[in-house]
Amino acid sequence: MKRLILALFLCSMAGLSLAIDTGQAFEDPEMQARYEKIISEVRCLKCQNQTIKDSNAFLAGDLRREIRRLMTDGKTDAEIFDFLVERYGDFALYRPRMSGVTLLLWIAPGIFLLAGAFVAVRVVRKRMSMPIGLDDETDQAVS
Repeated sequence: MKRLILALFLCSMAGLSLAIDTGQAFEDPEMQARYEKIISEVRCLKCQNQTIKDSNAFLAGDLRREIRRLMTDGKTDAEIFDFLVERYGDFALYRPRMSGVTLLLWIAPGIFLLAGAFVAVRVVRKRMSMPIGLDDETDQAVS
């Protein structure tokens, strides 16, 4: 029974591993490195928590082919990212550009960090102003 379950599990995983585009896209190692960098910075719009490099979704494969085509046409990285943002929005990039719409995404971590530090300082100061010892009545009752 254990062997059957293991065999079924391995068969189901084999299909997933074969579906991801693992072939080399370009003969030139420099172009291949550039391609790998680009596809690792683009979000799979179907999976949403994977890059198109790691995703086996049909849309991710389509985006990889489109990026290959754009690179073959001589487009720069910025032009490729512009194309993706124009077509799919800022969500397509793992590192959204700093713009009016995404400014909150860039500033929010700093704001939360400052607010947390402010609260921590207030709590520590309040605790430090509290008396440490027991009051006189409690002190005599204990003795």
